[in-house]
Amino acid sequence: MDYIDRTKAIRPGEELDLTRLEPYLRSVIPGLDGPIAVEQFPGGYSNLTYLIRCGGREMVLRRPPFGKKAKTAHDMGREYRVLKALRPSFPCCPEPLVYTEDESILGCPFFVMERIRGIILRRELPKGLTFTPQEARKLSENLVDTLVDLHAVDVEKAGLKDFGKPEGYVRRQVEGWSGRYRNARTPDAPDFETVMAWLAEKQPPESGRVSLIHNDYRFDNVVLHPDDPFRVIGILDWEMATIGDPLMDLGGSLAYWVEKDDPPDRQVLLFGPTNLEGALTRDEVTERYLAKTRMSTPAMDFYMTFGLFRLAVIAQQIYYRFYHGQTKDQRFQMMIVAVQVLEKEALKLIDASSL
Repeated sequence: MDYIDRTKAIRPGEELDLTRLEPYLRSVIPGLDGPIAVEQFPGGYSNLTYLIRCGGREMVLRRPPFGKKAKTAHDMGREYRVLKALRPSFPCCPEPLVYTEDESILGCPFFVMERIRGIILRRELPKGLTFTPQEARKLSENLVDTLVDLHAVDVEKAGLKDFGKPEGYVRRQVEGWSGRYRNARTPDAPDFETVMAWLAEKQPPESGRVSLIHNDYRFDNVVLHPDDPFRVIGILDWEMATIGDPLMDLGGSLAYWVEKDDPPDRQVLLFGPTNLEGALTRDEVTERYLAKTRMSTPAMDFYMTFGLFRLAVIAQQIYYRFYHGQTKDQRFQMMIVAVQVLEKEALKLIDASSL
């Protein structure tokens, strides 16, 4: 059975102007032959992702969302540059083809990359696809191991040494995301002040490791081989990638890791099959990652709490756009529920922490 990730009809208001896009693509990408058709991938709450078909070729176009955006958010050029630099040493990233800042084409900067054709596992598994407990464990182990491989990339050899500022990274993240939350808070959102104060007080020393970190590593940003759904062949959505402490990346991933026995309200945060029978638990993910990287830390509660908080900020920023009428996408309306659940989970972790 074919479990390849599917597109859907383009959402109203998010259409692309083919009269401008098509001649541009033909002028910059050699060998395009035949009519060009555009469809939209349904997932994602930030940048918009489209499938471009031309003859037998499939490409992916990434552009910022429509409407008012934060000044430094949705940096298409940054995402393109990291793919361009990383691709030769880390084949799990897509091959970038072209980037433009010419807003006369689509009204915004955008880039195009080759499609990695494969399986993407979301909240619900594709119809007919199942995993035994042993297979679910293998799948989640491979997801962890691919993150380990990414963090092992030599950033200097990849030409990414200046892609971020690793010194003081943890402090800047706590301060930066706290400011973003306060700026995006709506009257119906929790204040998160207890969580932000705890994160500011409990910051651990830098781990001493410097890695390229993805900053949104989760199941539905991973592409699996179409004939071997345990093998990771692609990682998508590099818009938040930077150079920094890899334990912060691990904490961010754990925020998405919903377990089978988690309470119902946390299950609403599910982004992939982490809750299958046999899948690794958050503690097992941490143990496997630390063992394979030969790292240790007494501060996992901090990294996990920060991961929950950062995810809440992202959700609140998305909800802010809906609350203020900057988008009509009805999916965004429920983001406030995620923000409330994430504060509850962060406070629970803080109360149980020995830090």
